[in-house]
Amino acid sequence: MKQVYGKSDSGDIKEAVRGISNPDALIMISNGKQFEKHTKELKELFPDVPFIGGTGHFYGKTVREGGVGIIAFSGVGAEAGVMRYASTMPVHDVASLSRKVSSVSARAEDTVCIDICTGNDACVLTSMDSVLSVNGVSLVGGTSMDPFVCADGEVYSDADVYLLLKNKGGKVRVYKENLYTPLDDTRFVASKTDRSRYYIGELNGRPAKDVYRDYLHISEKDIATQTFTNPFGKITGKDICIISIKEVSGSGICCYRQVNDSDVLTLLELRDFREIVNETINHIRSDFTRIAGVLSVNCVFRYIVFNNNNFTGDYLSAMSSLGTSCGFFANGEHFNGQFVNQSMSCAVFD
Repeated sequence: MKQVYGKSDSGDIKEAVRGISNPDALIMISNGKQFEKHTKELKELFPDVPFIGGTGHFYGKTVREGGVGIIAFSGVGAEAGVMRYASTMPVHDVASLSRKVSSVSARAEDTVCIDICTGNDACVLTSMDSVLSVNGVSLVGGTSMDPFVCADGEVYSDADVYLLLKNKGGKVRVYKENLYTPLDDTRFVASKTDRSRYYIGELNGRPAKDVYRDYLHISEKDIATQTFTNPFGKITGKDICIISIKEVSGSGICCYRQVNDSDVLTLLELRDFREIVNETINHIRSDFTRIAGVLSVNCVFRYIVFNNNNFTGDYLSAMSSLGTSCGFFANGEHFNGQFVNQSMSCAVFD
């Protein structure tokens, strides 16, 4: 298996694909203004190659907002597909996904699903997991920064596009990185939530805005940016699902992930991210004797944290030390059946 990538800061598709020949599959990360144009051009350049795309900040060893990045895979079996009606009927295309999983002869040890969604991620992932988990297929992906995605030259809104990749030359494994840990053992029970707005009205029977502000001894105007240091967390077994804060709304708080009545939340705090990144890289190295490619999806909030601490360049260099490493900063991250915030998920191929 081989993974290569190209990019153009100006958004020139031909420049981005200059070093790419005879790919078996492609992923495109574009920008909102040029997305439809890029989708059409990529289809014309590679009419028979399965590909998906969305918008975000593409990176390799460096990152620059805007432009276009192309990730190419060779030595893989591939199928691209789409889960339409994400907000209203996310199960609509489950049968199609099942057929495509069979088509690539997916196996747990050598197959991964890469996806990009426009919204309602948690419900779509649950639908996809009903097929993927039965076949042992892992998933890595994220949320497009604009409300449209593409698959095989067609642009979709309200959808999740996916690319099934079967590594013909070795294994594939997936990883998730979390920079946060519970602040303490305090728990907050959510109530008066609105699932459609990702809204939390109350925590432990008090206005959510007041609880968050008072517990952290901050002002109301700082609540939205405090999520970089202290997001909410939902503990599921040994795992922590990060829930980012979007904004204050009335006496409550709107988030980037759904919270339901009676959900038990905790507050998280930022750990030593340099140490955690090093641990992740060492973990990957211990699992592989050779690495053909690393495809990662990072939260745009991690991008902000890294930029604020002059760490973005060091982070991308560290990931590139593993081998060919690229990916994109997104509005949300996917890891198997989970929709998470402020995290990193990645697929590693040998």
